[in-house]
Amino acid sequence: MKICVCIKQVPATTEVKFNPETNTLIREGVDSQINPFDVYALEEAVRVKERLAEQGEESTVTVITMGIPAAEGILRDAIALGADDAILLSDRAFAGADTWATSYALALALKKLEPDLIFCGMQAIDGDTGQVGPGIAVHLDYAQATYVAKIESLEKRKITVKRLHEYGYEICSLRLPAVLTVVKEINEPRTPSLRGKMNAKKAEIPMWKPADIEADESKLGLQGSPTQVVKVFSPPHREGGEKWAGEPDELADKLAGLLKELEIV
Repeated sequence: MKICVCIKQVPATTEVKFNPETNTLIREGVDSQINPFDVYALEEAVRVKERLAEQGEESTVTVITMGIPAAEGILRDAIALGADDAILLSDRAFAGADTWATSYALALALKKLEPDLIFCGMQAIDGDTGQVGPGIAVHLDYAQATYVAKIESLEKRKITVKRLHEYGYEICSLRLPAVLTVVKEINEPRTPSLRGKMNAKKAEIPMWKPADIEADESKLGLQGSPTQVVKVFSPPHREGGEKWAGEPDELADKLAGLLKELEIV
Protein backbone atom coordinates (compact mmCIF):
# COMPACT_ATOMS: atom_id res chain seq x y z
CA MET A 1 0.00 0.00 0.00
CA LYS A 2 1.23 3.48 -0.84
CA ILE A 3 0.61 6.00 1.93
CA CYS A 4 1.29 9.72 1.60
CA VAL A 5 1.28 12.45 4.21
CA CYS A 6 0.97 16.15 3.40
CA ILE A 7 2.73 18.39 5.90
CA LYS A 8 3.32 22.12 6.16
CA GLN A 9 6.15 24.23 7.49
CA VAL A 10 4.82 26.78 9.99
CA PRO A 11 6.56 29.40 12.15
CA ALA A 12 7.82 28.09 15.48
CA THR A 13 6.91 31.41 17.08
CA THR A 14 3.97 33.73 17.59
CA GLU A 15 6.04 36.69 16.36
CA VAL A 16 5.18 36.33 12.69
CA LYS A 17 5.92 38.97 10.06
CA PHE A 18 4.09 39.77 6.84
CA ASN A 19 5.24 41.11 3.50
CA PRO A 20 3.36 44.45 3.23
CA GLU A 21 3.26 44.21 -0.59
CA THR A 22 1.89 40.68 -0.95
CA ASN A 23 0.28 40.28 2.51
CA THR A 24 1.91 36.86 2.78
CA LEU A 25 3.97 35.40 5.62
CA ILE A 26 7.70 36.06 5.59
CA ARG A 27 9.20 32.61 6.19
CA GLU A 28 12.87 33.30 5.44
CA GLY A 29 14.98 33.61 8.59
CA VAL A 30 12.16 32.40 10.85
CA ASP A 31 12.51 29.22 12.93
CA SER A 32 10.06 26.68 11.61
CA GLN A 33 8.49 23.39 12.59
CA ILE A 34 6.12 20.78 11.23
CA ASN A 35 2.55 21.97 11.65
CA PRO A 36 1.55 20.26 14.95
CA PHE A 37 -1.64 18.73 13.53
CA ASP A 38 0.41 17.21 10.69
CA VAL A 39 2.57 15.37 13.22
CA TYR A 40 -0.53 13.38 14.25
CA ALA A 41 -1.23 12.62 10.58
CA LEU A 42 2.33 11.37 10.12
CA GLU A 43 2.18 9.24 13.26
CA GLU A 44 -1.06 7.61 12.12
CA ALA A 45 0.42 6.88 8.68
CA VAL A 46 3.41 5.18 10.27
CA ARG A 47 1.10 3.19 12.57
CA VAL A 48 -0.90 2.00 9.56
CA LYS A 49 2.35 0.91 7.90
CA GLU A 50 3.34 -1.01 11.04
CA ARG A 51 -0.09 -2.63 11.27
CA LEU A 52 0.10 -3.75 7.66
CA ALA A 53 3.62 -5.12 8.21
CA GLU A 54 2.26 -7.33 11.01
CA GLN A 55 -0.21 -8.71 8.48
CA GLY A 56 2.61 -9.43 6.00
CA GLU A 57 1.75 -6.55 3.66
CA GLU A 58 4.42 -4.15 2.47
CA SER A 59 3.74 -0.43 2.45
CA THR A 60 5.59 2.86 2.22
CA VAL A 61 5.05 6.29 3.76
CA THR A 62 5.99 9.26 1.60
CA VAL A 63 5.83 12.79 3.00
CA ILE A 64 5.32 15.81 0.77
CA THR A 65 5.34 19.53 1.37
CA MET A 66 5.29 22.72 -0.68
CA GLY A 67 7.52 25.57 0.44
CA ILE A 68 10.86 27.33 0.28
CA PRO A 69 14.05 25.23 -0.03
CA ALA A 70 14.55 25.44 3.75
CA ALA A 71 11.36 23.37 4.14
CA GLU A 72 13.60 20.38 3.44
CA GLY A 73 14.34 20.49 7.16
CA ILE A 74 10.83 19.48 8.21
CA LEU A 75 10.88 16.67 5.65
CA ARG A 76 14.00 15.28 7.30
CA ASP A 77 12.23 15.62 10.65
CA ALA A 78 9.37 13.56 9.18
CA ILE A 79 11.76 10.84 8.02
CA ALA A 80 13.26 10.76 11.51
CA LEU A 81 9.73 10.12 12.80
CA GLY A 82 9.23 7.10 10.57
CA ALA A 83 8.52 8.18 6.99
CA ASP A 84 10.37 6.30 4.26
CA ASP A 85 11.00 9.18 1.88
CA ALA A 86 9.96 12.73 1.10
CA ILE A 87 9.36 15.17 -1.75
CA LEU A 88 9.63 18.96 -1.73
CA LEU A 89 7.66 21.16 -4.11
CA SER A 90 9.66 24.37 -4.31
CA ASP A 91 9.69 27.10 -6.93
CA ARG A 92 8.88 30.80 -7.08
CA ALA A 93 5.79 29.88 -9.11
CA PHE A 94 4.30 28.26 -5.97
CA ALA A 95 4.81 31.34 -3.78
CA GLY A 96 1.81 33.10 -2.25
CA ALA A 97 -0.62 30.27 -2.95
CA ASP A 98 -3.97 30.22 -1.17
CA THR A 99 -5.59 26.96 -0.10
CA TRP A 100 -7.03 26.28 -3.58
CA ALA A 101 -3.71 26.78 -5.39
CA THR A 102 -1.88 24.82 -2.69
CA SER A 103 -4.25 21.85 -2.91
CA TYR A 104 -4.04 21.98 -6.72
CA ALA A 105 -0.23 21.71 -6.71
CA LEU A 106 -0.14 19.02 -4.01
CA ALA A 107 -2.82 17.01 -5.82
CA LEU A 108 -0.79 16.99 -9.04
CA ALA A 109 2.26 15.75 -7.15
CA LEU A 110 0.19 13.09 -5.39
CA LYS A 111 -1.31 12.01 -8.69
CA LYS A 112 2.20 11.05 -9.84
CA LEU A 113 2.68 8.96 -6.70
CA GLU A 114 -0.72 7.21 -7.00
CA PRO A 115 -1.24 6.66 -3.24
CA ASP A 116 -3.95 4.47 -1.76
CA LEU A 117 -4.26 6.59 1.37
CA ILE A 118 -3.44 10.26 2.02
CA PHE A 119 -3.19 11.73 5.51
CA CYS A 120 -3.36 15.44 6.42
CA GLY A 121 -3.65 17.33 9.67
CA MET A 122 -7.12 18.81 10.20
CA GLN A 123 -5.73 22.34 9.73
CA ALA A 124 -2.58 24.45 9.89
CA ILE A 125 -1.93 26.65 12.92
CA ASP A 126 -0.95 29.62 10.73
CA GLY A 127 -4.15 29.60 8.69
CA ASP A 128 -6.78 27.52 10.52
CA THR A 129 -8.85 27.02 7.35
CA GLY A 130 -8.91 23.23 7.23
CA GLN A 131 -9.35 23.45 3.45
CA VAL A 132 -6.22 21.91 1.91
CA GLY A 133 -7.01 18.28 2.76
CA PRO A 134 -10.55 18.40 1.35
CA GLY A 135 -9.22 20.42 -1.60
CA ILE A 136 -6.75 17.66 -2.45
CA ALA A 137 -9.59 15.11 -2.35
CA VAL A 138 -11.69 17.20 -4.73
CA HIS A 139 -8.82 17.74 -7.20
CA LEU A 140 -8.05 14.00 -7.21
CA ASP A 141 -11.70 12.90 -7.04
CA TYR A 142 -10.86 10.74 -3.99
CA ALA A 143 -13.20 9.82 -1.16
CA GLN A 144 -12.56 11.87 1.98
CA ALA A 145 -13.23 11.88 5.71
CA THR A 146 -12.40 14.88 7.89
CA TYR A 147 -11.77 15.15 11.66
CA VAL A 148 -10.84 11.47 11.93
CA ALA A 149 -10.29 10.42 15.54
CA LYS A 150 -9.71 6.70 14.99
CA ILE A 151 -9.20 4.16 12.23
CA GLU A 152 -11.60 1.35 13.07
CA SER A 153 -10.51 -1.06 10.33
CA LEU A 154 -8.52 -1.13 7.10
CA GLU A 155 -9.16 -3.62 4.32
CA LYS A 156 -7.61 -3.92 0.89
CA ARG A 157 -9.99 -1.45 -0.77
CA LYS A 158 -11.97 -0.03 2.16
CA ILE A 159 -11.29 1.90 5.35
CA THR A 160 -13.66 2.50 8.27
CA VAL A 161 -13.06 5.50 10.53
CA LYS A 162 -14.55 7.28 13.51
CA ARG A 163 -15.13 10.99 12.87
CA LEU A 164 -15.33 13.67 15.51
CA HIS A 165 -18.08 16.27 15.16
CA GLU A 166 -19.82 18.76 17.41
CA TYR A 167 -22.44 16.28 18.65
CA GLY A 168 -20.11 13.33 19.25
CA TYR A 169 -18.77 10.73 16.83
CA GLU A 170 -19.88 8.94 13.71
CA ILE A 171 -18.59 5.80 12.02
CA CYS A 172 -18.21 5.84 8.25
CA SER A 173 -16.60 3.65 5.60
CA LEU A 174 -14.81 4.86 2.49
CA ARG A 175 -13.54 3.16 -0.61
CA LEU A 176 -9.83 3.58 -1.27
CA PRO A 177 -8.10 5.65 -2.48
CA ALA A 178 -9.09 8.21 0.15
CA VAL A 179 -7.97 11.35 1.93
CA LEU A 180 -8.19 11.57 5.73
CA THR A 181 -7.70 14.69 7.85
CA VAL A 182 -7.04 13.79 11.47
CA VAL A 183 -7.55 15.38 14.90
CA LYS A 184 -5.03 15.19 17.73
CA GLU A 185 -7.16 12.68 19.66
CA ILE A 186 -6.18 9.99 17.14
CA ASN A 187 -2.81 9.12 18.72
CA GLU A 188 0.21 10.20 20.72
CA PRO A 189 3.14 10.99 18.39
CA ARG A 190 6.44 9.21 18.99
CA THR A 191 9.85 10.81 19.39
CA PRO A 192 12.54 10.30 16.71
CA SER A 193 14.63 7.17 17.05
CA LEU A 194 18.40 7.06 16.52
CA ARG A 195 17.90 4.99 13.37
CA GLY A 196 15.30 7.47 12.17
CA LYS A 197 17.68 10.38 12.67
CA MET A 198 20.40 8.55 10.75
CA ASN A 199 17.98 7.81 7.90
CA ALA A 200 16.91 11.45 7.85
CA LYS A 201 20.48 12.70 7.68
CA LYS A 202 21.42 10.62 4.64
CA ALA A 203 18.08 10.82 2.80
CA GLU A 204 18.02 12.31 -0.70
CA ILE A 205 15.01 14.60 -1.04
CA PRO A 206 14.00 15.47 -4.61
CA MET A 207 12.78 18.98 -5.33
CA TRP A 208 9.94 19.12 -7.84
CA LYS A 209 9.17 22.13 -10.01
CA PRO A 210 5.90 22.94 -11.83
CA ALA A 211 7.11 21.07 -14.92
CA ASP A 212 7.71 17.94 -12.86
CA ILE A 213 4.04 17.77 -11.89
CA GLU A 214 2.77 19.03 -15.28
CA ALA A 215 1.10 22.01 -13.65
CA ASP A 216 -0.68 24.87 -15.37
CA GLU A 217 1.36 27.78 -13.97
CA SER A 218 -1.62 30.13 -14.28
CA LYS A 219 -3.18 28.09 -11.45
CA LEU A 220 -0.18 28.27 -9.15
CA GLY A 221 0.96 30.69 -6.49
CA LEU A 222 -0.39 34.17 -6.01
CA GLN A 223 -1.60 34.56 -9.59
CA GLY A 224 -3.51 31.29 -9.45
CA SER A 225 -5.18 31.99 -6.11
CA PRO A 226 -8.88 32.92 -6.37
CA THR A 227 -8.78 34.41 -2.86
CA GLN A 228 -6.59 37.39 -2.03
CA VAL A 229 -5.60 38.87 1.34
CA VAL A 230 -6.44 42.58 1.00
CA LYS A 231 -4.95 43.74 4.31
CA VAL A 232 -3.20 42.28 7.33
CA PHE A 233 -3.13 44.16 10.63
CA SER A 234 -3.04 43.62 14.39
CA PRO A 235 -6.34 44.43 16.13
CA PRO A 236 -6.19 47.36 18.58
CA HIS A 237 -5.89 46.53 22.26
CA ARG A 238 -9.17 46.74 24.15
CA GLU A 239 -9.35 49.53 26.65
CA GLY A 240 -10.12 48.80 30.30
CA GLY A 241 -13.79 48.80 31.28
CA GLU A 242 -15.51 50.93 33.91
CA LYS A 243 -15.41 49.56 37.45
CA TRP A 244 -18.20 50.06 39.99
CA ALA A 245 -18.01 49.62 43.74
CA GLY A 246 -20.81 49.51 46.28
CA GLU A 247 -23.49 47.36 47.86
CA PRO A 248 -25.08 44.57 45.74
CA ASP A 249 -28.56 46.16 45.70
CA GLU A 250 -27.12 49.53 44.74
CA LEU A 251 -25.01 48.01 41.94
CA ALA A 252 -27.98 45.98 40.65
CA ASP A 253 -30.13 49.14 40.40
CA LYS A 254 -27.30 50.98 38.65
CA LEU A 255 -26.85 48.15 36.13
CA ALA A 256 -30.60 47.95 35.48
CA GLY A 257 -30.69 51.70 34.87
CA LEU A 258 -27.78 51.47 32.40
CA LEU A 259 -29.42 48.62 30.48
CA LYS A 260 -32.67 50.63 30.20
CA GLU A 261 -30.71 53.67 29.04
CA LEU A 262 -29.05 51.59 26.33
CA GLU A 263 -32.47 50.09 25.46
CA ILE A 264 -31.17 46.59 26.00
CA VAL A 265 -34.09 45.70 28.28
